[in-house]
This record gives sequence, C-alpha cells and structure tokens, in this order.
Amino acid sequence: MTSRRRFLAGAGGVALAALPLRASADTPPDHHSPPEPGGGAGSGGGHSAMGGANGATFRGGAGVDHAANGFDPRTLLREFDYGTVSTENGRTVRDWTIRAEDRDIEVAPGVVFPAWTFNGSIPGPTLRATAGDLMRVRFVNDSEHPHTMHFHGIHPAEMDGVPMVGRGIISPGEEFTYTFDAEPFGLHLYHCHVGPLAEHIARGMYGTFIVDPPGGRPPADEMIMVQHGYNTTFDGEGNQLYAVNGIPFVYMNDPIQVRRGELVRIYLVNILEYDPINSFHLHGNFFDYYPTGTRLEPSEFTDTVIQAQGQRGICEIRFPYPGKFMFHAHKSEFADLGWMGFFDVVDGAES
Repeated sequence: MTSRRRFLAGAGGVALAALPLRASADTPPDHHSPPEPGGGAGSGGGHSAMGGANGATFRGGAGVDHAANGFDPRTLLREFDYGTVSTENGRTVRDWTIRAEDRDIEVAPGVVFPAWTFNGSIPGPTLRATAGDLMRVRFVNDSEHPHTMHFHGIHPAEMDGVPMVGRGIISPGEEFTYTFDAEPFGLHLYHCHVGPLAEHIARGMYGTFIVDPPGGRPPADEMIMVQHGYNTTFDGEGNQLYAVNGIPFVYMNDPIQVRRGELVRIYLVNILEYDPINSFHLHGNFFDYYPTGTRLEPSEFTDTVIQAQGQRGICEIRFPYPGKFMFHAHKSEFADLGWMGFFDVVDGAES
C-alpha cells in the first residue's frame, strides 16, 4: 500500500506521494504508460482534507475549476437526460447523441488527468427512460482511441457493444446507433467495452441509465452518485484518488442540501476499477435499499451497503433531524482520499 500513497504524521493528516500533476494524454489504448515526472504533496488536516499540489490544502474540492473542466458535479448530481422524445406507431421513442471525447480534467488542484469521456464529463450523462420506451443512442467516436458503448439491461446481441459482435468496435471518426427497448426497469450502467477494459473504465468511459417502472416511483428529491477512482500513475495497481461524480471531496466543500422529512432517493452506482469493492455509509440515519432497482420492495433497512464493480442500487431516506450528516465509503482509505461528503438537512429552504 505504501507504493500507492504515503500517510504523513501530524493531526491525522493525509497526503499523496508523488501524484503526477499531469499524466501523458498520448497513451496508446492497448497498454499503460508511466506518468510524467512532477507532482507533489502538501499536508492535510484530518478526515476532511487532502494534501494538494504545491503544498496547498485540498478541502472539499475547493480550488478545482469546474468551468474549465466543462462539467460541475454539483449540477450533475441532479441532472437527468430524458433525450429527444417522439412517438412512432404509438410508442415513445427517446433519442440521444453521445460523443467519446478525450478531455484533460483537473481532478484536484494542479492535478490534471487525461480522461476518456462520454460527452466530456466523468461520469457521462445519466440517461432516463420509462419501461417499454424505445431507446436510440447515436454514439460518435470523436476520441483518438477505439471505443464502444455497452449497456447493461436486456437487448439483442448485435446491440451489446462488445468487440467481434454486431457492429463491434467503433474506430475514431466512426459512429453507430444502439437501439434497444428500455427494460428491465431499474438502475443500469453503460461503459466502454474495448480492451484493456480496465484502462478504458479507469480513464472515465462510464455512465448510468435509469429505466423508471410503469407509473414511476413516489415523488422524491432524486440524485445520482457514481463511485469511482483515479489511477493517476497508470500502473494498473491501484487508485490515488477516489470520488463520487468526478471530483474528490466536492460534496464536503459544498454539502448537498435536502429538506427535513422529504423523501430523498439516491441512485448509487459503483464503477470503481482496481479495487474489488466499494461502499456507502450514511451517518445518523438509515435508508431503504433496493438492489439494482428492479423490485419495488426494499431488501433491507440499513446505514451501509457494499457494492462490487458494476453493482448498483437505490437508497431511499428521510432525514428527521436538521444539520450536517456525513456520508462516505466505509473504507477509511477511500474516504481519506476523496470519497466523502455531507448532506445539509434544512427546514423549508429550497434544496
């Protein structure tokens, strides 16, 4: 573990060891490359701080330029893309255009990660449909690397988005439209399925799609949380940063505001590469958990769930008390390196 990061003494502080300020964006898609020289670590200040570049303290995502990145995790949290809606033969049809884009993303102050993305963000857009809709996803490969879109769910083999089946790999400059029924209802993933698969996922090629049940779910304050990490050294052995929705610690600096007593629904997804499991723990409360969201009855009432890569589920919560309530991975190393945040429970204010 010490080869991946170093823990410094002093007030329980955490710092990253030799985290590259910028890794090469020219890595061929079929092998890993070493990081460029550079990087640095500062001193952290306890459970909610991480040492950043040039000795700066990285607290709660402060210092990251979301506008320059082209996406903001605070907006992405509640952003659902219902596509362009039309009707064909009495059936609802939803159309999207998704582009593979190579994008440099500042994941911590001064730390730029050469990402491969869907529509320029990590994670990609959250697509949303209702069971029985026809989904058409036009995938355009504007990246310098070959990619696909593989959708979890039920669909024909030729729409599976894997090499050597159907359309297969979509090379740079090419495009293909994936067409399939929205089924089953629940919470699903999409991701690139080109080898080496671990690198394509670790670089950022993933997103979520939600299929609502007929009649929908009870009204709630809904949000998406995609758990993932960054292997900034590109050694394929582990991650130096952990995050939800793109940027480590972002919901520490800007807690997620919710209303006391209101139903909160979290679409929780784990796409973390290089670590076998991830987890979600909520302080001061319990939630109903619906694995994969494919049943309308919860499987348990708990405050902690564990997910392997590709697993996902829906958490439904009501907060009876106002105040700030922490949530984080119940693996302390993941939390110390970015996977943690706060809910700010308020009375009556707009969330």
